[in-house]
Amino acid sequence: MSDGYRRIVVDGLWTNNQALVALLGLCPLLAVSNTLINGLGLGLATTAVLALSNVSVSIIRNWVRPEIRLPVFVLIIASFVTTVELVMNAYFHGLYKVLGIFIPLIVTNCAIIGRAEAFASRNAVPRALVDGLSIGIGFTLALVVLGGSRELIGQGTLFDGAHLMFGEFARDWRWTIDDEYPGILLAVLPPGAFMGLGMMIALKNIIDKRFGQRKAAVVTTTEPVATSS
Repeated sequence: MSDGYRRIVVDGLWTNNQALVALLGLCPLLAVSNTLINGLGLGLATTAVLALSNVSVSIIRNWVRPEIRLPVFVLIIASFVTTVELVMNAYFHGLYKVLGIFIPLIVTNCAIIGRAEAFASRNAVPRALVDGLSIGIGFTLALVVLGGSRELIGQGTLFDGAHLMFGEFARDWRWTIDDEYPGILLAVLPPGAFMGLGMMIALKNIIDKRFGQRKAAVVTTTEPVATSS
């Protein structure tokens, strides 16, 4: 992988993570991340729309006049959101009912229109595809971590409702800490989502700071010592 594509992937997954850095798409992220499976379902749907819309915008970028580019981008995104919604209704009906209104609301996710405008409309198809997948997977990972944490603390379970996405054989995937675990209601409620996201952002900033300090120390120790003539 070239440095250009590697930078796109790192930006999408970590450096410019849309949920933890850009703070975009927070409404669905906070609303449906009460379980790991709900977060994974919405994340994969968002990733599919991001990748497909990025590719489409990149293909037509030289044929659309600047004055009408945003309405055209929104129309493309809405088309793919409708397609994803119909596919989920047909093949993942249980998960479709759980996620509800937040599937069609993907079209209002600022991260999707933002990537179409800032990246896909200015880059070739391969780079636009990699950007869409990277941004989508980074957003999905944030949803999964937040959803898994809230489910574990709030209900004492993981993979609750896995059969809604993976079929009946996944019904036994549900893992429980303890049958007598009372759960913490705050983690399941919306305030718990805000607190969980805040802690994830703080943890990311701590990791970035320590990585930056370590990198600076390595650069300092490898610099040649100046000698006087």
